[in-house]
Amino acid sequence: MPATVTGSSGTGKVTRIGDRRALVVPDGLDGLRLDAVIARMFGLSRTAAAQLVDAGHASVDGTVRGRSDRVSGGVWLDVELPPPPNPVRVEADPVPGLQVIHDDDDIVVVSKPVGVAAHPAPGFTGPTVIGGLAAAGYRVATSGAAERQGVVHRLDVGTTGIMVVAKSEHAYTVLKRAFRDREVEKIYRALVQGHPDPSSGTVDAPIDRHPRKSGLFAVVADGKPSITHYDTEEAFRAASLLSVRLETGRTHQIRVHMSALRHPCVGDLAYGADPVLAGRLGLTRQWLHAAQLSFAHPGDGRWVTFTSPDPPDLAEAVAVLRRQS
Repeated sequence: MPATVTGSSGTGKVTRIGDRRALVVPDGLDGLRLDAVIARMFGLSRTAAAQLVDAGHASVDGTVRGRSDRVSGGVWLDVELPPPPNPVRVEADPVPGLQVIHDDDDIVVVSKPVGVAAHPAPGFTGPTVIGGLAAAGYRVATSGAAERQGVVHRLDVGTTGIMVVAKSEHAYTVLKRAFRDREVEKIYRALVQGHPDPSSGTVDAPIDRHPRKSGLFAVVADGKPSITHYDTEEAFRAASLLSVRLETGRTHQIRVHMSALRHPCVGDLAYGADPVLAGRLGLTRQWLHAAQLSFAHPGDGRWVTFTSPDPPDLAEAVAVLRRQS
């Protein structure tokens, strides 16, 4: 029979859902929100951690608390974790528009089209880069989770451009380390609303999951360090075309930082873009393209650079702006 608990988040029924854990909160997490502490201690997403708290599956020193309550180091955290999700399989399905621009014994470099994920994930049923490569006969490294084998970095489903996938185990190890240590140069092109001031600059603002909107991210005080450099290449009446270099690689980083500057990527309705402007330019997704990727080749150490031109929908949007300027 479900247990009844009381605390700062009220009274409600709690159904046992999985594995119960009780741990002392380390001093290094002192002062963080409860959902952030749970996410970091148990390897959950911020959204999943918040859902556990809201459902009454977490307590601090025996008391149920709210997701935004601050937690002190040294207290006992009792959490009932959900069962692990069913494994996601890689389906070898052809991906129209997926272009292989380089292939050797260690790596395969592709230009990813819009609507394609890097790898399978729960809840996503669309095409993937890994599935497309498998359908084309490419064998990638077996390191990593089964659904992410060979994947050393990712692009959003709605973002196009350059991705590198490891084919050898050595390449996987070397490239994962290079991305972790910020030894990879990642340059994007972004069309943003308005005119950033200054026209060139750096955004240094921490990012984590949005505290209220599932699936989105935001600048938050206790987020992960995130640094974005940008330069204006061309200015139009209603928008600016930027060259953006990522120093870090957080999920949605450019989209979040540009939105925080009140210059969201054109077409990025999830982060506050104007739907009227997007419609006028014929955009159904954010104007964001991974244009260039440079790194030390894992085979021989030479510095290599791969580029991808703007896809037709993004190029046409810029052409419309030029005609109207």
